[in-house]
Amino acid sequence: MSSNDETAAASTDDEAPCSVDLTPNWAVLLVGTSAVALASFAFLPWRSGLLSSVLGLLMIAGADVDARTFFLPDLVTYGATAGGIAAPLLTDADRWSSLEAATLRAAGVGLFFICLRIAHLRLRGREGLGFGDVKLAAAVGAWLPLAAIPYCFGLASAAALIAVGFLRRGEALEKVRLPFGAFLCPALWLVFFVDRVSN
Repeated sequence: MSSNDETAAASTDDEAPCSVDLTPNWAVLLVGTSAVALASFAFLPWRSGLLSSVLGLLMIAGADVDARTFFLPDLVTYGATAGGIAAPLLTDADRWSSLEAATLRAAGVGLFFICLRIAHLRLRGREGLGFGDVKLAAAVGAWLPLAAIPYCFGLASAAALIAVGFLRRGEALEKVRLPFGAFLCPALWLVFFVDRVSN
């Protein structure tokens, strides 16, 4: 959600100011990606393990940066969307049909979130959803099968609501700012991983 608003959940807006450092913490990235890769290759076939590791790397970077800056880097959002669309070329037997389905899901989920952004702006008179969240939502559509997408957003929303409860400290709900991407990034990887393990 927008970093310019005082909303219950907030992350990227259009462009990060030049003064904002969008470089991830390398120690967090190294430790997190190593743990993701170990789990991925331990429980998944190597192709799915590779995809899970790449997605984990991007999501750890996105969550770390968004948690600190309320901005999601384009490298994370566009990279995750492109990676999710291309992923079937590595793992699926019917590659082109799966690639088309991933593209349609990414476009559909992204469009749905653009509509949510516009609706919130018109109803509340202020931005409540940043373009970074819209782009990350498209990545969710690209990586996950249709049935798993609600679980991803449900998990991220539940975690964000719990965090709001801890961070509120008597403050009005409208004043609490929260980087939603920091919750949506790990939720995307976790739901992708569980879906691949169970199938």
